[in-house]
Formats: sequence, C-alpha cells, structure tokens
Amino acid sequence: MSLIHALVAKGQTILVEHQQVGKRDFSQATQTILSKIPPNDSKLTYVWEQYLFHYVSEGGYVYLVMADDSAGRRMPFAFLSELQRKFRSAPSPSTQDDLPAYGLQGTFGPVMSSLMHTYNTAPPMDELARAQSELSHVKDIMVQNVEQILNRGERIELLVDKTDAMVGQSTAFRRGARSVRRQMWWRNKRVIGLSVMVALLLLWMLAAQFCGALLNQCGRSQSY
Repeated sequence: MSLIHALVAKGQTILVEHQQVGKRDFSQATQTILSKIPPNDSKLTYVWEQYLFHYVSEGGYVYLVMADDSAGRRMPFAFLSELQRKFRSAPSPSTQDDLPAYGLQGTFGPVMSSLMHTYNTAPPMDELARAQSELSHVKDIMVQNVEQILNRGERIELLVDKTDAMVGQSTAFRRGARSVRRQMWWRNKRVIGLSVMVALLLLWMLAAQFCGALLNQCGRSQSY
C-alpha cells in the first residue's frame, strides 16, 4: 500500500485523519510538518527517509498524505485532489470554523478511509491523468527535504521511532552477547578441566615408570 497516512487540517488543527493498519505511528512527523506549512495557498512535497509528504493548502485548509517514495507524485496528488473535492462537498457543520481537533473524525473518517483504499488498490485512471496535467503546469510545486525545515529539537522528535527500534535491536544484541559469553565460559571451563586431567594422567604415567602403577615401589626402595 503506497498511501500510508492522510489528514485534513484547518491551520494546524487536524480535523480528520486516517492511517493504514500495521504501520508505524507517524502522527508526530505529520504534526511537525503541518506546523511548517505556510498559510498561503501552495502545493509541496516534503521528503523524509523513504517517505514523501504531499500536501495541498488552499483556503486555510491543508490536505496532506504520506506515501512511499515508490508511489511517485502523480497518484498521491490525484488522491489529494479527490479528497479535497469530497471534503468540500460533504455536509459541513454550521460551526465548522470552530471545530475542535478531530471534530470530523466520525463523519468524514470513513470517507477518507474508503478513498485511501481505492487509491491503494485501483486508482481511477482519469484522476491520475488530471493530476499529471496539473503537475506539469503548476510551477510552484517543489520538493524539499524535511531536514531543511526542522531545527535540531524537531529532528530529535522525528527520530524517536527510529531510536526505539534501535534500542530494541541493541537489547536483542545484548541478550545474544550474554548467551555467547556464557557458552564460551563453560567451554573454557571444560577445556581447563580436561587439561588438568591430562596433566595429572601424564604425571601419573611418569611416576608409574619409577614407582609402579600403584606408586608403592618408591617407598619400599627407600626402606631398603
């Protein structure tokens, strides 16, 4: 599935969002990027790792979708265009300007989920063609790296998920290292024990040549 996370926001207030099941939690990343979107109407693509954040900002509303880089730009922008049309045509509360965060999650959330499923499985070809035409004519669509718009503190926040994954890997590595050390310790003990036994056996064989197998002849010879 190429489209991973989508939302509609009024300014920086998320009104509705949807994320594919089983994916990492990208809410912190999307919220950070949302805070960097200028208030003027624009279209832009932000790059972060292997993901692309595409958005359309118009009339104070932001329509944003996060996708794998393999999806390119035509399909995500076609999705955003259709999302924008459906959102505008949906019945709106009379107080939509004062809606709280996620105030449209219950009413518009299923629409967004269904639309994302459609574009992840069989995107309409006419919408893709329309998006390609728009992308080829609009000159203000740019691609920026997320690292260029974030300060150091925000970079740290976006790296939290990656750090958690690395911590899990390091924990597993430590467990494996302890197991290897334990195995090596027992192997060294067995080698030392075997060496002691061999040394004692050699010492006994050397003594047996002069004192007999029971080591009792040396005492008799001294008594004589």
